[in-house]
Amino acid sequence: MRLSGPATRAALIALAGDLPPARHAALRSLRDPATGEVLDRGLVLWFPAPNSYTGEDLAELHVHGGRAVLDGLFRALAAQPGLRMAEAGEFTRRAVANGKLDLTAAEGVGDLIAAETAAQRRQALRQADGHLAALYQGWSADLIAVLAYMEAWLDFPDEDLPDSLVPETTARLAALHGRIAEHLADARRGERVRTGLQVAIVGAPNAGKSTLLNALAQRDVAIVTAEPGTTRDVLEVQLDLGGHAVTLLDTAGLRETENAVEREGIRRARERAGSADVVVHLVEAGTHSAPLELTGGAPGEAEPPVISVRSKVDLPHDPEPQDMVSSSVIDLSVMSGVGLPDLLRRLTDMARELTETGGAVPPTRWRHRESLGHTVAALDRAQEGLTNGLPLELVGEDLRIAIRALGRITGKVDVEDLLDVIFRDFCIGK
Repeated sequence: MRLSGPATRAALIALAGDLPPARHAALRSLRDPATGEVLDRGLVLWFPAPNSYTGEDLAELHVHGGRAVLDGLFRALAAQPGLRMAEAGEFTRRAVANGKLDLTAAEGVGDLIAAETAAQRRQALRQADGHLAALYQGWSADLIAVLAYMEAWLDFPDEDLPDSLVPETTARLAALHGRIAEHLADARRGERVRTGLQVAIVGAPNAGKSTLLNALAQRDVAIVTAEPGTTRDVLEVQLDLGGHAVTLLDTAGLRETENAVEREGIRRARERAGSADVVVHLVEAGTHSAPLELTGGAPGEAEPPVISVRSKVDLPHDPEPQDMVSSSVIDLSVMSGVGLPDLLRRLTDMARELTETGGAVPPTRWRHRESLGHTVAALDRAQEGLTNGLPLELVGEDLRIAIRALGRITGKVDVEDLLDVIFRDFCIGK
């Protein structure tokens, strides 16, 4: 049990009798302050401000987890003045408010709590440890330095400033623009790790989509019958594939139909498949495959990669021409197990390719990507302004917009940093 805030010290003394040494675990009898009854014996830790997770006075009670113990402690604490139950995420929110964590680190803590795969855990740990914040704050510092030089050139013309200020500024902005644009063009790898890859299974009715879904999930998720068109909506199953979170999508069979409900299911199937990260296209052995038509992808985005599968190869069938979508077709029989290891291997390899960052720290949320997009757009305008000889006041304003956009990601925008750089680098007024 964790307490944080100005009333923590008094509450801890009321329960435990005294304060243990800071940051040392001590065994204490925990008593109800109102009656003196011993509620439990447990370990008590005391973290005085500001050296705590929240930056406030903080205490932890490591107690037995029985319901009666917890109920008794909650009642005793609730009776203490100035105490209330914490809201969801409030300890981390207070850590952000008190400058112990930035917004990206707080998001990393949330991702770490929700992590279900090794890849998600590794990415969340790096973000919670401040790697993403360090990257963005480094870029912010570079922009502040550029703006400081520009402000100095405008506001302090009597100082000995280099003649190469504008060319150097242009070069520094171009280099920074390139690094941010490269970071932004990561094909949403960080978001894919955090939320999981979407793998859509598509094909004609009775091609074996639901049977494959059940085999990959290792349980009966979808109803399998000989009657075509039984899947009307998109079924979703989450699984861990080689340490990567994957959501399998079983979709309605693709065909022409007059049934309004089935037609809506087919529309949803094409839409979800078009916005998926990977498509597994099933064609029953011995049948002809119509061209795969997908919708739902974002404007300008390439269609998802397709893994072509010839299903039910264990059943008698006529030889067919090689008209599958991909040149490397996997022959599959879920009933006999033929081809299933090959398909799993292909999916695992593709998941690794779509999420591999090469050691770089990727943006993990849409809000990161949105603010980075505003930063790049502002830098574009600043570079264009320098090239076209616009007044440096206008160029400087675009740089301020870029700095604010980066600051929104971490939650730290400090205009005093600009003055610090000016006076440190140019010794103005010395």
